[in-house]
Amino acid sequence: MPMPSLPAHAAPSEISVRRDGAQKMGFFTDTSVCIGCKACEVACKQWNDLPSDGAEFRRGGSYDHTASLSAETWRHVRFVELLEPSPPGLHEDVDLVALAEERAGAEAPVDVAAAVADMDRWVFMSDVCKHCTNAGCMDACPTGALIRTEFETVIVQQDVCNGCGYCIPSCPFGVIDRDHVDGRAAKCTLCYDRLEDGLEPACAKACPTDSIQFGPYDELVDLASRRVAKLHERGVDGAYLYGAGDADDEQIAGGLGAFFLLTEPPERFGLPATADSPIQDSVVPATLAAVGAGLAAAAAVAVAFKLPPRKGRGGGALTAIAAAAGVFELARDTRERRLRKRDRGGA
Repeated sequence: MPMPSLPAHAAPSEISVRRDGAQKMGFFTDTSVCIGCKACEVACKQWNDLPSDGAEFRRGGSYDHTASLSAETWRHVRFVELLEPSPPGLHEDVDLVALAEERAGAEAPVDVAAAVADMDRWVFMSDVCKHCTNAGCMDACPTGALIRTEFETVIVQQDVCNGCGYCIPSCPFGVIDRDHVDGRAAKCTLCYDRLEDGLEPACAKACPTDSIQFGPYDELVDLASRRVAKLHERGVDGAYLYGAGDADDEQIAGGLGAFFLLTEPPERFGLPATADSPIQDSVVPATLAAVGAGLAAAAAVAVAFKLPPRKGRGGGALTAIAAAAGVFELARDTRERRLRKRDRGGA
């Protein structure tokens, strides 16, 4: 059985902002105590001055008006209805029956026990940008608008973004999006402006159940691991961490700066089981092709300057073309070899 790896950290060369004493910060979202109140969504929108998503009640609708993450919604609480009730022990931290009876007061009588029992059919998850260690959006950005801060979070520099949209298909989680007004990319910044002043992000500050926890990344991973162990002791065997504490060859996007405690398969929450960015999957053959083209151009220039202006000069051009063709063949063979290896189940 592979041993869990150490918490993932970005390469120092990727960090664009330097500050003495800064350390990696992150989010730990514990879905087992999320009540779906959406306080995090409201706090995020208020602090970042983002427009609302409307509140239209319609047939087949729900309280989940936001529906998904976007350039205008940086936190989104997913409502997931289960086919079977939640396992015993999941909600032992709070006496929901007593809480509901207390708040019902003099209002019309309700079947509190039935209402609370029905809650076990639902689980909630507050989704957000994952601030990946291997961030596909950063790799795809041609202008350097996406950078990694001193807290190892990923942010968009609005004044540098040109709205090309290359980052959107490069995010395996479907997080980043372009604003429909100005066309520039936007996503969660992990409240970078608050972090600079030593404050916790608005969503974590507003969460009434501490489902969203913020702090130094290494400490969060340790805290989350102990929470999983506690749930296992209660009989919630399906509890696990998504995006943290994985073996080296199983890390999701190199490790997520915002990771989750889940009790259901990730697909139930709209999360991918694996998260390899398309840009990263193609980087080796693309790099070989680029290097090959550069070598071919250099060879052509060298031949053109070295040979005297006579008939032999045409042979130099043919030699350069042949060299370029050989390098491109190498790139193609490398890509095909990787595809065959993946089809056989290789890494």
